[in-house]
Amino acid sequence: MATLANISQELPTPKQDEIKVRNFIGGQWYEPSSNNFFDNFNPSTGKVLCQIPDSGAADVDLAVKAAKDAFPAWSSLTPHQRAAHIYKLADLVEKNLSTMATFESLDQGKTLTMATNIDISRTAINFRFFADLVIGDLTSVSVTGAYPKAYPGPDGKPAFGQALSYVNRTPVGVAGLISPWNLPLYLLTWKIAPCIATGNTCVCKPSEFTSVTAMMLTKLIKQAGIPDGVVNMVFGLGATAGNALVTHPDVPLVSFTGGTATGKAIASATAPMFKHTSLELGGKNPALIFADSNLDECIPSIARSSFLNQGEICLCNSRIYVQKPIFDEFVSRFKEFVITKVTPGDPFSPASYYGPLVSKPHFEKVQSYVQLAREEGCNVEFCVDRALNTNVLDVSENGALALEGLEGGYFMSPTVITNVSQKSRLVQEEIFGPVVCILPFETEEEGIQLANDIQYGLAATVWSVDQSRLRRVASQIQAGNLWCNCWMVRHLEMPFGGFKASGLGTEGGRYSIDFFTKKQAIYLG
Repeated sequence: MATLANISQELPTPKQDEIKVRNFIGGQWYEPSSNNFFDNFNPSTGKVLCQIPDSGAADVDLAVKAAKDAFPAWSSLTPHQRAAHIYKLADLVEKNLSTMATFESLDQGKTLTMATNIDISRTAINFRFFADLVIGDLTSVSVTGAYPKAYPGPDGKPAFGQALSYVNRTPVGVAGLISPWNLPLYLLTWKIAPCIATGNTCVCKPSEFTSVTAMMLTKLIKQAGIPDGVVNMVFGLGATAGNALVTHPDVPLVSFTGGTATGKAIASATAPMFKHTSLELGGKNPALIFADSNLDECIPSIARSSFLNQGEICLCNSRIYVQKPIFDEFVSRFKEFVITKVTPGDPFSPASYYGPLVSKPHFEKVQSYVQLAREEGCNVEFCVDRALNTNVLDVSENGALALEGLEGGYFMSPTVITNVSQKSRLVQEEIFGPVVCILPFETEEEGIQLANDIQYGLAATVWSVDQSRLRRVASQIQAGNLWCNCWMVRHLEMPFGGFKASGLGTEGGRYSIDFFTKKQAIYLG
């Protein structure tokens, strides 16, 4: 297994006991004002990987001041000038892709393959995409012509006047950006890139569970020549550092990705201050599989949408509804596919489909749902064949795996639950792990009703060879992202957001540009 000590790339690669995560404020690295740190664990081993600053309001104040001071000069640059800095940062990310992917895997638990091919690769793409976009999207929209004035002339009749009318987009100021632990750098830069490309500055609060690659990014920001104070990082807990950031009076923009309960608290805190707020929250996403579906294509895709990244993706399908004529066949073939193809294990092994869960508390939470399934009399199957995966030493009654050489890791079996009620917490609540529930449905109307019978509305998938049905059903499902006969295929220009308890606001492409700018209507007579 690769370790921190034997990886060498452009970024300095410290030994495990030399990793230092420090706040990045105004272009400099600082200890937290409290001088307190807490342990961050490698989820593959359960051992301490590094320590994270326990920052608070004083650190946030310092970072917001640095961002506020940097705003006038940064916002006065042209989009092309800002984009030049961002392109350089993207180049540096790509140059250090291997090292950053290794650290992402060590810190989060995802496979090295996924960290390399998705997380860090997408980080560079995020920067380039929004740099490209602002060069073309921040130009003014001009219209000339004769228009009725808003008031009548002396004779009481409508008065007309000539005016050059155009829309001017302006950056807002300091943004508070809070990112989750499941796709750490990928989702953090999905916020940073449009924020700074449009001329704002920012204070970021990465997840306390996955802070290492955010720290690495600060070094590349410095190397890219991005002016001091444009991007600041404050590491710490949500209740302290996060709360201080979202409630700070000099932070008019807040973009948060994370749990619904935290999102509610942020919405309550920011609403009285009239902050511009975007919340991308939880999901409990359905897959509707109709009897005419091509199961040869469907089953591998549904397995991927259920278990990729340990099921720790907000867009994963964790509720699978299968039309009754093919229900038994689907369940049998799906389990067999998962047993033979979805192998949990060492994230540095190319044979591993997924790695450990991100933390011990989350590991225990996911197991508690398996225990609930047992208590409710559901059929629970751990799709692990110890003859195929000889590294498995033991499978607990709640699905925890003991793996040879990684006995202290937070590994879970791919778990399939059937004979479960639609009203069960297993179906209604976000588990966020490698656990799926499969339920039958009869008619198209019932399938839609079951898919919508939940507080969340982030994503869904629909499978059928009938194109009319795909369009008809997709338009009736209450979710912000719908995939038909595929999953996680998306263009970055498309809107991203959730319905109901899955979020507030829309980001992605020009929708992110809208969020991070104010629009002025200017009329020149």
